[in-house]
Amino acid sequence: MQASFTFRSQVDTLGLTRYCYISGDGAEAPTLRVKPGDEVVLDLRNELGPVPAQMPSGHIHRNKSCSAASPMTSLTTNLHFHGLAIPPLCHQDDVIHTSIQPSQPAFQYRFKIPADHPPGLYWYHPHPHGYSEGQVLGGASGALIVEGIERRKPQVAGLPERILILRDQLNPVGNGVRRNTVNDPDDATGKDLSLNFVPVTYPLYMPAVIRVNSEQREFWRVLNAAADTYFKLQLVSVDNGRRVPRHLQLIAVDGVPAAAEATTELLLSPGARAEFVVTTPQAGAFAQLVSSSYDTGPDGAANPRRVIANIIATANPEPRATRSQSSLSDPPFTGLAGPHPTRVRKLFFSEDREDLKTPGKPAKYYITVDGKTPAPFDMNFKKPDINVRQGTIEDWIIENRARESHVFHIHQLHFQLVGRDGVEVSEAMLRDTIDLPYWDGKSDYPSVRLRMDFRSPEIVGTFLFHCHILEHEDGGMMGSVRVLKSR
Repeated sequence: MQASFTFRSQVDTLGLTRYCYISGDGAEAPTLRVKPGDEVVLDLRNELGPVPAQMPSGHIHRNKSCSAASPMTSLTTNLHFHGLAIPPLCHQDDVIHTSIQPSQPAFQYRFKIPADHPPGLYWYHPHPHGYSEGQVLGGASGALIVEGIERRKPQVAGLPERILILRDQLNPVGNGVRRNTVNDPDDATGKDLSLNFVPVTYPLYMPAVIRVNSEQREFWRVLNAAADTYFKLQLVSVDNGRRVPRHLQLIAVDGVPAAAEATTELLLSPGARAEFVVTTPQAGAFAQLVSSSYDTGPDGAANPRRVIANIIATANPEPRATRSQSSLSDPPFTGLAGPHPTRVRKLFFSEDREDLKTPGKPAKYYITVDGKTPAPFDMNFKKPDINVRQGTIEDWIIENRARESHVFHIHQLHFQLVGRDGVEVSEAMLRDTIDLPYWDGKSDYPSVRLRMDFRSPEIVGTFLFHCHILEHEDGGMMGSVRVLKSR
């Protein structure tokens, strides 16, 4: 697969900076489709212009770019291929040393999708430390699909496919009237939303529209590409004033086919994906895609309930593309419960909010290996926080010691949830992103026990783990791990 992107920005009429990837044929943030074994060649040209003074300044530091030493500023960008098990190397999926400047020629990404890579929904987004939140809030993201899920999940073969990308953005309001000032994102209104770039904004929250064929099974692939916002999704029918949740048949989580199960609600933390089969309403019925409120804690940002889309079912709408059918099937996923972990580590999220007492000073965010002193992430680190041997499996216990929710994400690999709050969990699926609820200040710290899979030879190198609430990642809540070659 070959593609070329130009990365551009502009300031809209509300004073917000918008970012977008424009492909060679003029498409905005196109969905990339690849197959296991494909080589991906993607040229990225940075054409960012001046950024307004109100943009967050983030961290400015010297970074050893794999092309040339250059400062990491608000005009810097790079790409992270979220969820792909590809090497953390220059021109592949390195975000530690790669800083693409507007003055540079197009930067070429070139990597191969492993032949045994799980088929599913992944995504791409910028990852310049200190500036990731601003660029993702501005709309810089797109879906990446590894084809072939019908071989693992035959029930989706032949179904109409629908890709839904949820994003958030700053909410420019003042005294209830929209104008060129940015509202406090932690107040009750939360950040504004969009669905496939259709805005759902304060104060009207006019929903987007999804037009479907009535009483038909469809395959929905949903990506939370928001920088900071959780989505607690339900598909509801409204009948005589009653709101009835519709069943969703879960097919895959974070790009990896999962054990099929029916549910009526899905929590997608920032960066997470869910793929499921739905049966559309009958013609004339009223249904909605909604996100319920989610409590991120006394120090967290607001996630109020909002209707994302009205679903309009008709008897004969325009036909939609369908999934291909395949007579082949891959071996079923057996999970990581069988292999015994070689080591157990503990890490914890924490915050220092003292500086918030000083106007203009942000909170400090940390993710710390137990036994070490919390400190914000330094891109110029000399030693990684963790060393791991390729070919091993480890258990990581992650605690949340903060009064707001956090989201653990690690690059290059997936993990399996085997415990939550000290209780064993039987969950036959893999993830690359998981939520940790806030600490109430009295009980034990909320925690998850994750079985980390370092067996792939593709992931040898140094890469990152962090909170995927990008305000927190930019604020220092990130660490590094080096995977060493097996002996």
